[in-house]
Amino acid sequence: MSNAHEQKVTVAEALRKLPRPGGERFATVFEHGTLDVEIYAPRSEDLQTPHTRDEVYIVVEGEGFFLNGGVRLPFGPGDFLFVPAGVEHRFMDFSDDLVVWVMFYGPEGGENPT
Repeated sequence: MSNAHEQKVTVAEALRKLPRPGGERFATVFEHGTLDVEIYAPRSEDLQTPHTRDEVYIVVEGEGFFLNGGVRLPFGPGDFLFVPAGVEHRFMDFSDDLVVWVMFYGPEGGENPT
């Protein structure tokens, strides 16, 4: 895992951490303060449950649909997806090459919207 002094993590470096020993398709690759960055590359199905902190996805590769709080949105490479803490979300009907950066940040329960 990279630390705050290493300010660059490539997709290739991150993907070398997958799958993890238990078959998990995500891995933490950077941490600094409240920021946790992961690489996520689900295959076939996304079984996520709501998270306790705000979350951002940036799609590296792949396409499909993203269910976010009951709204189904198409996505593709380069797209930015935001999920507030506690909101049900998951990738659906996605291609086999799906890879996303995942960033968790802020306090438990999410930040207060302004």
